[in-house]
Amino acid sequence: MKKINESLIIEKKSKFIGILYEVNSEEEIKDILNYLKNEHKKARHICYAYKIGPLAKKSDDKEPSGTAGNPIYNTIMMNNLDNVLIVVIRYFGGTLLGTGLLTRSYSKAASSLISNK
Repeated sequence: MKKINESLIIEKKSKFIGILYEVNSEEEIKDILNYLKNEHKKARHICYAYKIGPLAKKSDDKEPSGTAGNPIYNTIMMNNLDNVLIVVIRYFGGTLLGTGLLTRSYSKAASSLISNK
């Protein structure tokens, strides 16, 4: 597991922690996700997307459908990345963000990982 970059976005007291990993297998991804779930037990959502060659997956982790996994995955595709896992961990700040701001926040957290690499 190789962590490449980390970012923090705060939107209406919700914290979005983005983490970019270089990965080579789905087993490695499972290990990373299990580790993050243990490290961030109080996080409300741990959303992610990955691409390893032809294998790809995305997860909204109980956020409204398409608001988390899709923007993270789109960041991977727009930047022609491969062998990567992007995870965005959300700590709920007490205010509902609505689907538009939620989508933009996940996208911003994922994109900032690439631009600051």
